[in-house]
Amino acid sequence: MTIPTADLQSSEINLTNCETEPIHIPGYIQAHGCLAAIDADDFSIQYVSETIDGLANQPAKELLGKPLDALLAKTDLPGDDVKALLSLGIRDNAWSRINPHRFRVNGKEWNLIAHEHDGLILLEWEPAISAQSNLDQQLIAEALTEVQSNRTLTELIQNTARRVKQIIGYDRVMVYRFGADWHGEVIAEEINPGVDSYLGLHYPASDIPRQARDLYKTNLVRIIADVNSSPSPIYSVADSVQNRPLDLTHSVLRAVSPIHIEYLKNMGVRASFSISLLYRGELWGLISCHHSTPKFVDYPARQAAKFVSQLLSSALEFRRNEEEQLFLFQIQQNEQKLNSHILKDWDIVAGLTQHPITAMHVTEATGAVLAFDNKFYPMGQTPTESAMAGITNWLNTESFDTVFETDRLPELYPPAEGFRDVASGLLAVALSKELGEYLMWFKPEQVRQVTWAGNPDKPVTISENGQQHLHPRKSFEAWSQTVRNTAEPWKEAEVSVALKLREDVLQVVARKANEVRQLNERLRIAYEELDAFSYTVSHDLRTPLSSIRCYAEIIMEEQGGGMDDDTRVMFQKIMDSTERMRSLIRHILYYSRMGRTELNFKHLDILKMLDVIRDEILITEKKKNRNIRIEFGDTPSIYGDPTMVNQVFTNLISNATKYTQPAAEAVVWIEGRETPREVIYSVKDNGIGFDMRHANKMFELFKRLDNAASYEGTGVGLAIVKRIISRHNGKIWFRSEPNRETVFSVSFPKESHN
Repeated sequence: MTIPTADLQSSEINLTNCETEPIHIPGYIQAHGCLAAIDADDFSIQYVSETIDGLANQPAKELLGKPLDALLAKTDLPGDDVKALLSLGIRDNAWSRINPHRFRVNGKEWNLIAHEHDGLILLEWEPAISAQSNLDQQLIAEALTEVQSNRTLTELIQNTARRVKQIIGYDRVMVYRFGADWHGEVIAEEINPGVDSYLGLHYPASDIPRQARDLYKTNLVRIIADVNSSPSPIYSVADSVQNRPLDLTHSVLRAVSPIHIEYLKNMGVRASFSISLLYRGELWGLISCHHSTPKFVDYPARQAAKFVSQLLSSALEFRRNEEEQLFLFQIQQNEQKLNSHILKDWDIVAGLTQHPITAMHVTEATGAVLAFDNKFYPMGQTPTESAMAGITNWLNTESFDTVFETDRLPELYPPAEGFRDVASGLLAVALSKELGEYLMWFKPEQVRQVTWAGNPDKPVTISENGQQHLHPRKSFEAWSQTVRNTAEPWKEAEVSVALKLREDVLQVVARKANEVRQLNERLRIAYEELDAFSYTVSHDLRTPLSSIRCYAEIIMEEQGGGMDDDTRVMFQKIMDSTERMRSLIRHILYYSRMGRTELNFKHLDILKMLDVIRDEILITEKKKNRNIRIEFGDTPSIYGDPTMVNQVFTNLISNATKYTQPAAEAVVWIEGRETPREVIYSVKDNGIGFDMRHANKMFELFKRLDNAASYEGTGVGLAIVKRIISRHNGKIWFRSEPNRETVFSVSFPKESHN
């Protein structure tokens, strides 16, 4: 059984699928050649083009599934030579060395071009034309000599167009350069007398859609020998690679999209040839060639034209690198001077804005602004201060971390249209997005008159079923358009040096922050002294309190039944008050000790620790006739001080238990989870909760929320937890909803990140 692969000719290309049209699997090849795709392992024929019958002298479909010998059987092709050639290509991956291989088949000269892809070897035969190798070699030698000379890039581009025209003999040869938005411009041209010139015309990006540009980076040479010829369908065996269309990405015969054929016909073009120009591995442009009659260029001539073009690509890369390096050196020198000014002045504002070389001079901008410390410091031509405030507010909302650049600011930030004459281009580096501090550079609007090859909007027709269909434009007469709100694009060198200046500024900010840290160190010492004082006072108060309680207990025991009720109540209040005072002093003492206690880090069994804490709390709650559940989820190990970590969980779980008293069914849930850097535990309860708006003083000493005032407590427990977590380089946070739930979360760094 045989089936045709994807049917390009009958497909409908519309607005919804033009950009995704699978042009690498058209299911057809051009009519001037023939194709067979064989299995790379056993050389069995998996795909053939209909035109193969002219080479094989037998119907194409009868060859499917048969060995390669069947294709060669009725020709005078030397089968052993062909298979030896393919074996060499497979063994050494030497396809580029063996292509093309010239054969004489049935009295006609053919070039065999082979390549391996996706487990298949694609064999493509196309006519071989009498060679003009001497002329081609002479033109290549001239191009090589010229690239090595000091000719300008403009001259090299123009001469490359001339040499390609000499090699392939087409009516028109254009060098077509892509813009940042992928529209194209003809920057050089060689044409025959009487042929309309397209020099200087622009073409919209939609003329060469994304998937076509991707193919141009992979398959650098493309010929369409006759736009009026009917493409030859490709047939495959029914089970060939899951009945998949043949991938013609690297094919020299691949058929063309119907839209592109219509496009060429509308231009009056009957043959087309193109060569990709790459810069740093990306598509920079094309050498695009047109002919008014069908014209086939054979493989050797195409390779000669490709080589000449690759010399241009190399020159392009070298010359542009040279220009960029010179520009980069100049602005790097300016950046180094700025860094020296900042360090010498020890003042960011003065160093960047008050010397002959300012921050503006690290780019080609015409204006710059330093937004720092709630002020704007303009340099050169800039928007007004209120406009700059609007820009910084807008930048604060944009999703970038370090650098932002655009050459079309009014399109992204509509208010910028009001000052597009000075700021259509914006480059900004963030010093601190939180504080709204930026270095910004501006480029003015460049009003351009762009001349398009016809109206760039693709015409659309509506079919009876309402489907929109695309058709290429039929007129290519010059069509002018004024382009506004755009600036000169930012160069990579400008962005990189702006980032270097940012690092230098932040280094000075950090050094100034270090001075603040030194002041903080002095403050820390003062705090330690205060801790020591607190410890001393707490310790000295414990003895008289113990005496008061002891004497009160003795008096109550000695008086026994002789003490009246009022007196007994008063003595009980004395004992309760001293107990609360002792608890408060104990907490203060523990809090003050934490600043001096040496930590003993270990890997802790948290489940075992939580079991002990739960048992102690449940015994206490049972005495109060309370029914409460304390449950655990996952309990990963924590790397910390055993005593202090125990105190953290004791305080958090005790608080959760205490504040669930009104709940009909009190539940406290504790669980942990691990991340690559830390272990996080949460303690959740279904108690009274609190309003998050009033929780800003949660961890301050002796501070308690209003709805917790009726519950026992000293206001020290969470301050202790906070301090313990800080000493472990961890974090504590919380969330709560009144009368529903409260969740406290703590994180402990893992050993490797502590």
